[in-house]
Amino acid sequence: MQDENIMKMAERADTEIRDIPTLNILLCYLLYKIDRPVSPDQLYDIAIGTGIINYFYYQDSIGYLLKNGHITAEKDDKDEDCYVLQPKGRECAKQLKNYAPKSYRDKLVLAALRYFARIQYEKELKIEYEPVGNGYYTHVRCIDSSFDLMDLKLYAPDLTQAKLIGEKILLNPAGFYGKVIEVALSNEEPPYDLSDN
Repeated sequence: MQDENIMKMAERADTEIRDIPTLNILLCYLLYKIDRPVSPDQLYDIAIGTGIINYFYYQDSIGYLLKNGHITAEKDDKDEDCYVLQPKGRECAKQLKNYAPKSYRDKLVLAALRYFARIQYEKELKIEYEPVGNGYYTHVRCIDSSFDLMDLKLYAPDLTQAKLIGEKILLNPAGFYGKVIEVALSNEEPPYDLSDN
C-alpha cells in the first residue's frame, strides 16, 4: 500500500507533459504569444529545452498541428522552413489556453523570449575564449553595424571560469556595456594627501 502511494506521488511530481491535447494548446499558445514565424529547430529547442515536453510527445503534437491546419510549414524571406500559426491555431490558443496550466504556458513563453533575446545578443556580441599562459581570456566584442563599440579581454584562471564570465555577460549584454561605460565615466583619480603630517 505504501509503495502504491509513493508511485502515485511520483507520477504527480513528474513535470513532463504526457497529454497531446494539452501540448497542442501549449504549442499554439506559444506561437500566438511570440507572434512570429519560428523555424522547426527553434521551436524544438525552445519546447524541449524547458524540460516539460518529451521529444516523442512533441513530435506527435507537431504532426497533429500540421495535419489539422493549426500551423503550416512555410518558407520565410530567406527561403528557410518555418512554422506559422494559422487562424485555427490562434483560436485554439485564445479559447483553450486555460486547459493548459498557466505555469507551463509561462515557462514556454519565457523560454522563447530568452531564446530569441540570446540570438539577438549573439549577433551584437562576440565572445571568444583564448588560452593565455596559465589561464584564458574571455574576449568580448560589442559590435555595431560598422565598428566595435567595445573590445575587452578579461582574464580567468581556467576555461570553466572564462565561460562563466561569458555566460553572465550574455544574460544582459546591454547592462554589461552600460556598467563598463558608467565605471569608466565615474572613475576619478584618488585624492593625494598633501598635508604636512
